[in-house]
Amino acid sequence: MILTQYYLNCLSHGSYLVGDPTSGQAVVVDPRRDIDDYLADAQANNLTIVGVINTHFHADFVAGHLELAAATGAWIGYGARAEAEYEIRHLANGEKISLGEVELEILDTPGHTWESVSIVVREHAGDAVPHAVLTGDTLFIGDVGRPDLAASVGADPDQLARALYASIHTTLLALPDAVRVLPAHGAGSACGKNLSDELESTIGTQRLTNASVQPMSEDDFVTMIRSGQPAIPGYFAVDAMINRSAHEIIGSTRELAPLTLTDVRRSVENGARVLDTRSPENFALGHLAGSINVGLDGRFSETAGMVIQHDDSIVIIANSGREAEAGMRLARIGFDRVAGYLTNPVQAFTDLGPLVQVGARVELEEFEALRRDTAATILDVRNPGEVEQGAIPGSLRIPLAELGQRHAEVPAGPVIIHCASGWRSSVAASALRGLGHSDVTDLIGGYNAWAAQHSVKA
Repeated sequence: MILTQYYLNCLSHGSYLVGDPTSGQAVVVDPRRDIDDYLADAQANNLTIVGVINTHFHADFVAGHLELAAATGAWIGYGARAEAEYEIRHLANGEKISLGEVELEILDTPGHTWESVSIVVREHAGDAVPHAVLTGDTLFIGDVGRPDLAASVGADPDQLARALYASIHTTLLALPDAVRVLPAHGAGSACGKNLSDELESTIGTQRLTNASVQPMSEDDFVTMIRSGQPAIPGYFAVDAMINRSAHEIIGSTRELAPLTLTDVRRSVENGARVLDTRSPENFALGHLAGSINVGLDGRFSETAGMVIQHDDSIVIIANSGREAEAGMRLARIGFDRVAGYLTNPVQAFTDLGPLVQVGARVELEEFEALRRDTAATILDVRNPGEVEQGAIPGSLRIPLAELGQRHAEVPAGPVIIHCASGWRSSVAASALRGLGHSDVTDLIGGYNAWAAQHSVKA
């Protein structure tokens, strides 16, 4: 059997190719939108991709089911409750899909969404102990899926949480301890709150170590799973709808238009947003006024989706050679309206003169002095679960994903922003400046640096 995991750190997203070399048939589970890796590996192993299964309608990225179906003729499968604008194969609970000797079994595991399924993988049909279970967003390593994302399509989070309790305790934990657990997400994903950075586990290990699946009443489970979840990025509701729709597919590369300084000015005058993908350090040295800083070397896709709107026209500023990467990573979350990228930004910034700003950043010592001697607002943009572990006294707490909707809560006057380490705070500072707040600084090293100085466990 061939079982390959493809993991994107940027989205904390795992997808899978399951193939049977004896029959040459394969299925891809929860694919991303750029599909070349699946096609290349299938070809290298003499496999034909006959099916694509999404464990549910994903909210945090646009899946690649339409791209794969167009490239291979594969059917597209979902759980029995799914409804989409394109032709799908409804997969019933207990249904077995033969790939030859390899067999897949569908398990209804609602809770993250109503249509959620998990996929049991057997190397040989009839094996008493399955090889693995692909759990989608139902069971993570160290956590379980959150039940509130489907509220954007009218689902009741409390009802989903109770369904999730049954899916975990009645269905998934009934599998043998030796079964490998292969989820759709890992640490950093907003689809849960305590995800591990491990990429696989076993049912037995999760039974012993996963705090979210320990014996407890259904009511206690609902209370636990409804609290402390990360703020929901605004684009999640959009992507959930895109994944249901017969949307436009993309090619294997993103051909982006090179833009002159005049082109960029014209685009901005017409409402385009400038997305500067350089590091926070380089951004602080000089950037186009009003631009948003989301560094490519961080959690770029999800974070960009927090501070830019899905229907915005986007101009990219990137280090030379990374423009196409930025465009593809935006496409993975359905942000397809990229006008192009600024050529030779270093020279452009020289020519722009007064339109170039520097970004104020402070080290911890200066932060402490400002906090002591000024009336600056300390703005914490971490997620609720992070804040629960500790926070700077007196800080205003607005998660980055909610800043665009709640920035009016930030008082006029100087603002010093911090996150955990200093990456998200640069994003937040640039976004807040773009929303009209002029006196904005961010803390290098973030809360972790402050907690270390004050002997607080970060």
